Amino acid sequence: MAEKGKYVYEWPRPMVTADAVVFRRSGGRTEVLLINRGKEPYKGKWAVPGGFVEIDEELEDAVARELNEETGLTGVKLEQMRAFGTCGRDPRGRQISIAFTGVATEGHGKIRAGDDAAKAQWFEIEKLPEDLAFDHDEMIACGLERLWRKPAKDQSSK
Repeated sequence: MAEKGKYVYEWPRPMVTADAVVFRRSGGRTEVLLINRGKEPYKGKWAVPGGFVEIDEELEDAVARELNEETGLTGVKLEQMRAFGTCGRDPRGRQISIAFTGVATEGHGKIRAGDDAAKAQWFEIEKLPEDLAFDHDEMIACGLERLWRKPAKDQSSK
């Protein structure tokens, strides 16, 4: 049996995930990128891309990795939005998610499902699937609130 490290404790600790709430504007509409979960829990339900943070991985690296693995999307500038940690939000146990948000532009390429995502798809925010996995409806709402608060780029200088 391997010896425990100096700072490894007996009491339970929460799991940590990093999730990406990615928007794009298309034809005057705002859309959000979702994946259809290929594994339990919530297999077959739609969710924002994301997953577990590796033990030696920075949060920003984890969310970019998960976004790429599950959707093929890279190069999106992601900003940390907030933590989601309501007890019971994940049936696997105590889990805290650090949510990031960003806006994809035309130069970010096509999406494709990968890793544990069965599908990847853009959804108009007015036409989201019902019963999103976990508390991802709340994550999307927070991301939209943040998106609307950002000042639009000044178009007068063009």
